[in-house]
Amino acid sequence: MKKKTIVIVDDHLLFAQSLESLISKLEEYEVLAILKNGKELTQYYLHKRKTPDLILLDVKMPVMDGVQTMQWLKENRPDQKVLALTMEDDEETIIRMLRAGAKGYLLKDIHPENFEFAMKMVIEQGFYYSGKIETALRNSEEAGGSKNLQEKLTDKERVFLKYACSELTYRSIAAEMGLSPKTIENYRETVFKKLEVKTRVGLVIYCMKNKLFKIE
Repeated sequence: MKKKTIVIVDDHLLFAQSLESLISKLEEYEVLAILKNGKELTQYYLHKRKTPDLILLDVKMPVMDGVQTMQWLKENRPDQKVLALTMEDDEETIIRMLRAGAKGYLLKDIHPENFEFAMKMVIEQGFYYSGKIETALRNSEEAGGSKNLQEKLTDKERVFLKYACSELTYRSIAAEMGLSPKTIENYRETVFKKLEVKTRVGLVIYCMKNKLFKIE
């Protein structure tokens, strides 16, 4: 059986080694390399080493962090599949990672079974998302997909949705739409409820998966 290959990019050596140990126990996978930051990853490619099936990429690193690395990959290796790794559920940073091309994100305290599932989903399906988002996606497909979804949203909600998938803060979105922050809060709660997602990150992944509009 041909194993799926992984490269780990994380400056916390103990965590990276623990991750490698966990992956080595999974028959379907093998780790090609452990790298400390994005700069080392660019060197990895420049030396024409084997392209992995998946990169597990830390978000906060010295020298070249996760966002900078994703931007480099987007320009130089756009087909490379990447899962973002993070200690904190930092919405702004995770959204930047997703917009740059990451196919999902993992909190570092994820259960090993969920970790294996996440790798499998990205390699085979192209995205990893939580159970809540998966349920919402399935409901959308059963209801007729993104066309049906867009019919459920008002014009203002669709405008909000597009802005919510950008890097703008909610306060900035309010300014762009000429509305009060309180009104934007109401739009957020309504859209979250309609799409059955709980967070802004979930909203971004939902829109990417359903291709509601191009995210760059």
